[in-house]
Amino acid sequence: MAIETPLPEGFELSPDGTHAIFRKPIEISPNDERSYRLLRLMNDLEVLVIHDPKADKSAACLDVHVGHLSDPDNLQGLAHFLEHLLFMGTEKYPRENEYKEFLSLHAGKSNASTSLDNTEFHFEVGHAHLEGALDRQVLISVMSLGLFAQFFISPAFNVSCKEREIHAVDSEFKRNLQLDSRRIYQISKHLSSRDHPYWHFGTGNLLTLQEGPKEEGIDSRDELIKFYHKYYSANIMKLVILGREPLDVLAGWAVQKFSEVRNLGVAPPAYPSPPLTSKELLTTVYIKPVRDTRSLEIKFLIPGTTPYYTVQPTSYITHLIGHEGSGSILSLLKKKGWANGLSAGCSSGGIGHEFLKITIDLTSEGLLHHEDITVIVFQYIQMLRDEGVKDYILDEEESLASIAFQFKEMQPAAEYVTKIAREMQQGYAPEWTLSGSTLIRARDTDLVMDYISKLTVDRWRGQVVCQDASKVPGGAFTETERWYGTPYHMDSVSSELLRRLQQIGHNPELHLPSPNEYIPKDFETGKVDTPNPQMSPVLVQHTPLTRIWHKKDDVFWVPKVHIYFRLVSPIATLSPNHLVKSILYVKLVQDVLNEDSYSAALAGLSYSLTSNMEGIILKVEGYNDKALLLLQKVVQTMKTLQVDDERFYRIKDDVERQHRNHSLNNPNILAIYYEKYLNSEKQWTFAERLEELQGITPEDLERFIPQLLDHLHIEGLVHGNMSISQAVEAGNIVEKGLTPRALSPFELISMRSIILPEGCRAVYQRDVIDPSNLNSGIDYYIQTGFGADKTGRALVQLMAQIIQEPCFNQLRTIEQLGYIVSSGVRQIGGTLGVVIVVQSERDPIHVENRIENFLRVRIANMLETMTEEAYQKQVQSLIQKKLEKHKNLKQETTRYWDQITSGFYNFEEVQEDVQELEKITLGTIRIFFSKLISPDVAQSKKLSVHFRSLRLPPNGSGKDGDELVLKDGTVIIKDVDLFKANSKLSAAPHPTLDFLRAPKL
Repeated sequence: MAIETPLPEGFELSPDGTHAIFRKPIEISPNDERSYRLLRLMNDLEVLVIHDPKADKSAACLDVHVGHLSDPDNLQGLAHFLEHLLFMGTEKYPRENEYKEFLSLHAGKSNASTSLDNTEFHFEVGHAHLEGALDRQVLISVMSLGLFAQFFISPAFNVSCKEREIHAVDSEFKRNLQLDSRRIYQISKHLSSRDHPYWHFGTGNLLTLQEGPKEEGIDSRDELIKFYHKYYSANIMKLVILGREPLDVLAGWAVQKFSEVRNLGVAPPAYPSPPLTSKELLTTVYIKPVRDTRSLEIKFLIPGTTPYYTVQPTSYITHLIGHEGSGSILSLLKKKGWANGLSAGCSSGGIGHEFLKITIDLTSEGLLHHEDITVIVFQYIQMLRDEGVKDYILDEEESLASIAFQFKEMQPAAEYVTKIAREMQQGYAPEWTLSGSTLIRARDTDLVMDYISKLTVDRWRGQVVCQDASKVPGGAFTETERWYGTPYHMDSVSSELLRRLQQIGHNPELHLPSPNEYIPKDFETGKVDTPNPQMSPVLVQHTPLTRIWHKKDDVFWVPKVHIYFRLVSPIATLSPNHLVKSILYVKLVQDVLNEDSYSAALAGLSYSLTSNMEGIILKVEGYNDKALLLLQKVVQTMKTLQVDDERFYRIKDDVERQHRNHSLNNPNILAIYYEKYLNSEKQWTFAERLEELQGITPEDLERFIPQLLDHLHIEGLVHGNMSISQAVEAGNIVEKGLTPRALSPFELISMRSIILPEGCRAVYQRDVIDPSNLNSGIDYYIQTGFGADKTGRALVQLMAQIIQEPCFNQLRTIEQLGYIVSSGVRQIGGTLGVVIVVQSERDPIHVENRIENFLRVRIANMLETMTEEAYQKQVQSLIQKKLEKHKNLKQETTRYWDQITSGFYNFEEVQEDVQELEKITLGTIRIFFSKLISPDVAQSKKLSVHFRSLRLPPNGSGKDGDELVLKDGTVIIKDVDLFKANSKLSAAPHPTLDFLRAPKL
């Protein structure tokens, strides 16, 4: 069998004639220790195989260059439906859950997604961790690929799964119904040209995939199969496989498993007509959001930039329009009190077309001046034309891109292969497969100016998002979008605004940014061979006021650092009033620092400042060269902040809206929040905080800040390319910059959590306040023990591992209770438990009963009939997950920081958990389930939170077969304060190490 099309330049036929190999070297980051080989199979499928000798996960991704823009007009969502149904078994492996069950038993997972012009499928699976288990490791990897490959060779498209998967698509659609991002995106599609398929409704639902086709005598499964046989062709697929195995082995698997994928010789989609025409341009659409948000979007239609990836012409433009420093659009808008934020970027309008979008987060005053803001944007664009393309800005962009590529860090396996497969569809030169999206290789100022010249008055469309109909021309949202029911109003750009834009002039307050002082210059890491890296940070400073932990990076050897501080302050969260003042303080500091810190962020160095129930968290992370300089500026601003009235009220309005919008989160998110609230010793609800926010004045905040900073405990972690002396210096910057007094030991006691009594069967019920939300949510929590108990911790993690896959399969796939079904371990303060979360259109009482039936029947039977071999697979799968190596410096930092902020400081927790897991027997886990998890035992301790949709029928009535009576003995929590007051508290998390004897300087 020969290659079906002539070989592209650089490819040679393999010695055995089964595939072609790209012989030029593939450009990789100097920081990348993996090896790569690019293949072309006989069916024209391009495959990149990646050998990673340190990988603890194998992964693969296949990207098909077709998406929902190729849906038939009368079958919206067909490509998405295909993505779902494809996973439901193949002719060779017909059992519908075989693939996901296999992955779950081997520390793996899978997923898929459908976009405009791409559908991608990926999985990852764990390598065997036991010494000498190479044969099993290879078997697992081959089996995974074999299962995966069959989806693209002989999918079953089981008739029995058709209706169920249509309902799964419909549930996914209904999950997103009240999400403003989805609603606004669909408006932009709905109001596009009908000569281009951008208008398609990509998600699909019951109406588009079942009811509508049925009325027309169309079987959506038959059409799905036609779609598959029309588009799922090897020549428009890209495959990436990553594993620990040698390249020859991986290449052999690719040839063996994927050569049977059919090549239909199809071309990727092409769209000669643009998504927006003169009919749609020069208009403004006013959209009513679910949440209290205000924004202005200015969107330009431009030709696709993919052919010019070596220049990246729009990168220069969006970098400057989106800049937040002095002379920028945002800087001027903030001075006028019209905006809180601005972003600029490009998005796809289908192959060959792009949108360059400028999105501005408006204040209430800015909403009134949205036309003036549009003028300022066009003034900035005119300034770019007048100034021409500046070499110093191009130098900075090219330098930063080169630095980012040079010190590129690893990603999780599935994430990495998915990214590469998607980028392989972009048409980069094969040798630049890994670098094409990052490096700027050519300088073409004429091309950049050509794209600037396309940002003209006749090529844009405006979008204003606000809840206030009085700000809409005519005073009303006059139309409703079909799928999401979003109210909107479309209007032509006013003649006055058009006149102003056509006569645009120079604005002296707008200018290009100064050269960036934060671009790093020192990249020395002092790399040495370290066969046994240090396993945890050491204590390098320990005083009553300050505790500093440090670990020099000896794993990744990148010129980066993560500097984290927790500033513990009892006054910060003494009451809801104190907490919201802490939040306002943090937001004001961020706003004052924004112009300077934005330049640092562009140079790969960022900071964050957040308020939590302990006090304030300060983080500086990125290239270490200028990290202490940024830390110094942040601390200085924290200490010297002056509360400006205009800035205060602009920030306060934004914080108030964030608090009001919290209650409009999806019900599953709200259920999780209130479960944690009920189980925590001290927590303030968003409603309590909002009530206090409204009365706070600038003077109140001025008086509060010195009190907040006067009395602190400083604890820091410095991890990365910094020495011990630099870590101590970082601590000194914070200590001397803020000059606080130390807290007493009593004030350092960590937050405690509620201990549920044995036999507890409590339910807390609330209504979803958004009357349009079809969904309800439930958080079902079973408390099992304490985080400090090593054996109990291992048992609950193993129980969650056993439950996870069947929980998803039973509650989502089989019973179709809802699109969102998740389970796992939850730790709140000192306590631990198993949690199951479901978002559903069904009554939460019914869902709770189905959760308990799942535990009572499926899990009980599963444990009762489980063989020793099956049990060991569960144990080893969990151990593999726990022993998975950190992929980058940030992941390692996060593990250390989580231990510090938890109050346990148990840096050896993973090793302890593995040792405990190896001791647990099948009999022990059966006893654990029967005594603490089963809903039918007296000792179990269950607390669930129900958020009930207002669209449900009254309590006691529902769908046929619904179980709407809670189990006998269930207690409904009517008074949260009384429930907490009558509950016992756990011991506070306490260190597992003695600080006086901890490893230190």
